[in-house]
Amino acid sequence: MAEVKYVFVTGGVTSSLGKGIISSSLAKLLQARGYSVTIQKIDPYINVDPGTLNPYEHGECYVTIDGAETDLDLGHYERFLNIPTSQANNITTGRIYKTVIEKERRGDYLGKTVQVIPHITDEIKRSIKDVGSKEKHDIVITEIGGTVGDIESLPYIEAVRQIRWELGIKNCIVIHLTLVPYLKASGEHKTKPTQHSVKNLLEAGIQPDILVLRAELELSQDIKEKVALFCNVEKEAVVQSADVSTIYEVPVKMLEEKLDETVLKKLQLSTKNYPHLKKWRDFLTKLKNPKKTVTIGLVGKYVELPDAYKSISESFIHAGAVNECKVNLELIHSEEVKEENASLLLEHLDGILVAPGFGSRGIEGKILAIRYARENNVPYLGICLGMQCAVIEFARNVLNFRGADSTEINTETAYPVIDLMEEQKSVVNKGGTMRLGSYDCKVHENSRVCDAYKKSDISERHRHRYEFNNKYLDDYVKSGMIPTGINPDANLIEIMEIPDHRWFVGVQFHPEYSSTVVNPHPLFIDFVKACCK
Repeated sequence: MAEVKYVFVTGGVTSSLGKGIISSSLAKLLQARGYSVTIQKIDPYINVDPGTLNPYEHGECYVTIDGAETDLDLGHYERFLNIPTSQANNITTGRIYKTVIEKERRGDYLGKTVQVIPHITDEIKRSIKDVGSKEKHDIVITEIGGTVGDIESLPYIEAVRQIRWELGIKNCIVIHLTLVPYLKASGEHKTKPTQHSVKNLLEAGIQPDILVLRAELELSQDIKEKVALFCNVEKEAVVQSADVSTIYEVPVKMLEEKLDETVLKKLQLSTKNYPHLKKWRDFLTKLKNPKKTVTIGLVGKYVELPDAYKSISESFIHAGAVNECKVNLELIHSEEVKEENASLLLEHLDGILVAPGFGSRGIEGKILAIRYARENNVPYLGICLGMQCAVIEFARNVLNFRGADSTEINTETAYPVIDLMEEQKSVVNKGGTMRLGSYDCKVHENSRVCDAYKKSDISERHRHRYEFNNKYLDDYVKSGMIPTGINPDANLIEIMEIPDHRWFVGVQFHPEYSSTVVNPHPLFIDFVKACCK
């Protein structure tokens, strides 16, 4: 078997430059050339995973098929590559230190003093190499979170330096992403921040092989040559990444900049099989040339940070392109939805989605939005807590169960239509203890969801602790809210529909995690289609 090649993507000057999108775009191009590629994200924070992080802190927590709670960048990886990631694709400082401490407690280090070098760096290197060796990939792209020079990132940069020394530069290269700001006052781009960032990397013992320059505007050839000269990088290895209208344009731009070709040459791999990206370009054409427009309201409690609902917003982009429709996603704070203003806030919408979440804040606003959608025949999609709120709303306003609620919100409710899952009742720790990952669901053949999926056996990802209380199932069925999806192993209700409604579906799972550019999620496609009508 050929040696696995490693590409490391580091960032400088500032965070949020788009290392995840550059990594995903490069991986897409290499995949289109016929290489088996995976991407790994390293997060320097000490949390074991983002599962317990507030979405305001870190954005969306993405869930993999195998039940890992991970960084939202793994969502980008899957959406671009159309292949699943796993627990191994996300490394955190918390996980590294936890593993090392557990080994020390077992006596694996034979009484030696445990130190950052070599024990922490060795564990980092093992985690990086495991992805390539176990899954038999040709190329592993590893994105290192944060910026070069951060204290938290130092062990990872040192691990990269060691891997480069061990494997040689033909098997391991470093791409450094930096910012080239444009100063309006002087009317010019400034390269000094990039020079300082590369200097930081050099001080850590790493000479970057390729520089990707993020900029608002197109860079001149003079700027590229100046950066190449002062940063000791070949001219053709300086790549620009100017702002674009959608992240899905980035692979095409990187192809034009020959990023993939430069990477392959440095790794001494064949540059045959030019990536034409036909399906990707077809998607972009539809995305940029919609024939109609719809406005869908996303009702949630983290709307101040759009990244909290990243997978949902991207799923609407995918589904909109299929329907040749531009989806204007309007973020509505659930705490702002009141009895007196619900109609005013919602009457212009073509569809309503109530987003996932935890806790009591904003619940009543979500329930009011659902009532509006149900009573006014507005297409509705509820995800996870959005399904649970739909069940509560129906209980209160159709079944006349006064004070019906979820025991997550009110432990004393007379009608606990949503209750804690049995296996969750003894759980104390919060991290990694929910019902996580992919579970099977049997869909009723005569249902709207089955029409969307065009099959009755599905598997979707979950992230929840509470479930529909089957004690009340007969009451719902008699009154017109039907369970159309059930987990065959645990008999848990996965999908609730109102057949008499124009389009009203609540799902306990998270369909947004499965939507990709090449395979948009059928539930989002059907929902957008209903909104277009």
